[in-house]
Amino acid sequence: MTTLFTIPITSTGGTIVCTNPTAKHGAETKENIYLLTFTSPKDNRLTPTFIDAFILALDIIEHRYPKGVVVTTSGIPKFYSNGLDLELVMITEGFLEKWLWRLFRKLLTYPMPTICLLNGHAFAGGFMLAMYHDYRIQNPNKGFLCVNELEFGVPLQTPMMSIFREKLTPTTFRNVVLEAHRFGGHESLKAGIVDAVGGLEEVVSLVRDRKLLNKAETGIYGTMKEEMYARVLDGLDDHKGNLVWREKVEVRNAALREEGLKRVAIWEKSPISKL
Repeated sequence: MTTLFTIPITSTGGTIVCTNPTAKHGAETKENIYLLTFTSPKDNRLTPTFIDAFILALDIIEHRYPKGVVVTTSGIPKFYSNGLDLELVMITEGFLEKWLWRLFRKLLTYPMPTICLLNGHAFAGGFMLAMYHDYRIQNPNKGFLCVNELEFGVPLQTPMMSIFREKLTPTTFRNVVLEAHRFGGHESLKAGIVDAVGGLEEVVSLVRDRKLLNKAETGIYGTMKEEMYARVLDGLDDHKGNLVWREKVEVRNAALREEGLKRVAIWEKSPISKL
């Protein structure tokens, strides 16, 4: 495995290391597989410095290396990513629009095939990050995929929700969002969340079996994905519009709740309620 470059994650002392897993030191290879391994203690949270390093790594591959396939994984055995640091999000102005949505858009429209190798847990934002890749392979023996915002009362914003709606069946989408279900590797495969179970060997096999190495050569791979995922991109690109829509919905819901409470109060005072 040949190391191509390393990007520091300054806030945690971590790194993103780019390697070619099919190349031996000093040997040429025609298989342009770029493995990005991020190690940002303790659980690869999606912070501004992590995202800046991630996007830079993707830019370097796109603009300085031959077209191929990009694979992402974690150097931390327990976690692929544990999602957002909510306290940091609250004090970082414009975090969603300036960082998270930008990363999601970069991956969704990336001009090469992208594969997420889920070595461990991917919770909340980490699960979303995995879904913004083209393909997913999950460790069959450890680690769960879960959107657990329901359990601590944080509603999903439009770009967080839309990627699941776009890529999952309605039943799996419901189980992910409304049950906060934890999917192990084999269950994820059965539900259609991942394309295979395994590790790096299975990633290389998927690349070869599906002939992904030459898919980006014509230069329209990213354009095709923009057309495929136009609805998701609308949500990523209209952050202010999403907030305005959400506010209108909340005002309407408040009015509907008030009407409902009035109906209940009237019923409670009526003879019918005593029956």
